[in-house]
Amino acid sequence: MIFKMTHRVAVPLVAVVGFCGGNVRGQAESAGAVEVAEEVVVEADYDTRITSPFLPDVEGTRINAGKKTSNIRLEELPEISNGNYRQAIAKTPGLVLAEESTPLVSIGYRGFDPHRMQYMQVLEDGIPIHADMVGYPESYYTPPFDAIERIEFVRGGAALMYGPQPAGAINFVMKKPPLDRAFTVQSTNLLGSFNYYSNFSSLGGTVGRLGYYGWYNHRQTDGFREANSDYFLNAWGGTIALDATGPRRWYLNLTAYDETHGEPGGLTLSDGPNTVNYGTDRNGTSRFFDRMRISRYAAALIHEWDVSETTLLTFRGWWDYYLRFSRRQRGGGFGTLPTGPDAQTNQLETQQFYTFGVEPRLRHDWEWLGQTHTFSGGMMLYNNYSPRTDARGQSPTAMNGPIRNQSLRQTWYFSTFAENRFTWGGLSVTPGVRLENIWQGVTEETNVAKTELGQGLSNQNEYNFVPLFGLGVEYAFTPNVQAYANVSQAYRPPIFTQAVPTTPNTVVAGDLDESFTWNYELGFRGNPNAWITWDTSFYMVDTSDQIGTRTADNGNITVIENAGRSFVYGWDSFVQLDFVGLADTLFNRASAQLVAGDGKKSLADEAPVPRNWVDTYGSLSAYTGFTLQHGEFISGPNTGRTPQYLSDYLLRVGLVYNWRDRVKLAFMGTFVGSSYADDTNTAQRFIPAYNVWDLTAEAKVYRDNVSLIAGVNNIFDNLYYARIRADGIDPALPRNWYAGVKVEF
Repeated sequence: MIFKMTHRVAVPLVAVVGFCGGNVRGQAESAGAVEVAEEVVVEADYDTRITSPFLPDVEGTRINAGKKTSNIRLEELPEISNGNYRQAIAKTPGLVLAEESTPLVSIGYRGFDPHRMQYMQVLEDGIPIHADMVGYPESYYTPPFDAIERIEFVRGGAALMYGPQPAGAINFVMKKPPLDRAFTVQSTNLLGSFNYYSNFSSLGGTVGRLGYYGWYNHRQTDGFREANSDYFLNAWGGTIALDATGPRRWYLNLTAYDETHGEPGGLTLSDGPNTVNYGTDRNGTSRFFDRMRISRYAAALIHEWDVSETTLLTFRGWWDYYLRFSRRQRGGGFGTLPTGPDAQTNQLETQQFYTFGVEPRLRHDWEWLGQTHTFSGGMMLYNNYSPRTDARGQSPTAMNGPIRNQSLRQTWYFSTFAENRFTWGGLSVTPGVRLENIWQGVTEETNVAKTELGQGLSNQNEYNFVPLFGLGVEYAFTPNVQAYANVSQAYRPPIFTQAVPTTPNTVVAGDLDESFTWNYELGFRGNPNAWITWDTSFYMVDTSDQIGTRTADNGNITVIENAGRSFVYGWDSFVQLDFVGLADTLFNRASAQLVAGDGKKSLADEAPVPRNWVDTYGSLSAYTGFTLQHGEFISGPNTGRTPQYLSDYLLRVGLVYNWRDRVKLAFMGTFVGSSYADDTNTAQRFIPAYNVWDLTAEAKVYRDNVSLIAGVNNIFDNLYYARIRADGIDPALPRNWYAGVKVEF
């Protein structure tokens, strides 16, 4: 579904609409720098369709001033197929995508492990969607791009707004019911390489006070590997809205997700018995029977209340259920086929996560010394109950067997947080604090390996209190050109598998402390007009007390402990230039603004203004996102080594053509320097530098109702890999194509 709807709202100041569509007093003006009329009429798109590449200084109940932010608008590019995050984050420098061929997503940042985005706070409409954001912070579910309005990314300072994770926050802002019609429907169907097929269908509308929007997504493929790289995905979701344009707005969001995929195993560069060599056959399979299933069911209630022109109150309450099930054959190694007696058995892992949470927030604008300041604060109460069972199947394909390990895990989390944006003309200073309280408990009920060795079962309970502080400073030279600086704290508590390891030869060295991170950023950004955007910044990330492992007793014992400190610094830069818009400004519209002397009318009054060249010919934009960085461990067992997935450079370039949103073409390239896939920098975990290019297109061929979509990913068929796990190298997709049609009414 594609919709665009405007409504006129009379407010005393420039409005900044709330996170899910609220109309509250904004902070767009800089007192003393921008003259604001006593009353203006604002044309606002439903749900604040923010067109800036950066998030506004104040957005609903959240303060973004003084933070490095990105507003990822998927509509800028042709339709993205098969959840291709390489294209979705093309204009977001610094993000590292550990590519794989399953529907699951792994994104890292500035030396933090990308696996399932576990070092990021991952949210949907401001609500955490990790399996357990504290004890098991892996995001197995992400919403389909077609159902997303936009994606927000906030760097280090996000810890004060959303939660503790040190690599920032990714927030998927979902589409809401359209307000301009009672009924609309859309369906997109695509076919592609390796028997790929996808369907996304949606319907929505508003009747009286009630709005509705629902969607369904199906994706499947056989995969490109020799065997067992297929997946099958079904997802449903939607929103019911009550009084979406009123001062008190209610949203009920429902989501269901179920997918299964094969795990074909990793490859190796070595030759030996039972190896599957990447150089000989990069499409080979080392695990023919390993499978994973992910299910998630969630409900969320969101309420927004414009208490007054200066006060907004929001409330979020949610519940979700996760199932993570995996079946993995035993007896294998790094890029090798399973052998020996263990290969006749498998490991069956079932984890369930029951979560509920509530989060009220308040934003209030207040006056002091003739200036308008903004306070934002709230609290989050969160509980996760998670039973885990590990069984031993008696064949590689068995789906049940004797229980080997069984444990009950639980997390209680309570935080309070507050920020205040003080403004003096174009200068704003935003101090913030977040007080974190975490209770974690793990109780082993069964552990056969420990019992056989005469060891007792573990019963571990931990409480952590962590205060976090931050400070953001911003100076607006104009409303659309700012310098910003930020220093903020973040942390990562021990996760379940670190607090209570299940293997008998693994021990925890005393009480584990949370690892602690300082993020520093200094930048300059601007979007003074439609044809140019830039954002450049220098950053440092200092992480101490990282939780890691070492061996003892001649390698017979693995010790988990707080050991290690890493330091990462670098430069992020993004520039986008629309050549047609620049030419229009210099040679077309400028000629109509010449003013005759002696007080005569301008030429614009004498003759029609020439038509905007962008409207006539379309925009042709080139972008470059470049990250240059360096990092190493400065203490601990990995001293002198480089943090995982931290390449010296990461470059994204592209050329995008857009004619009236009717024809879109994009040619996008990604260049990534070499890195290691582990902190110990072992030779077999080395990832060579690579580059990959994509060509995509979308065109409306019948009014606004029928569009054709096509693309070729990895158009030059570069053979590379961006992800290595314990079982070996995970090769990236070779050249692949897709094509299809989108119909909407």
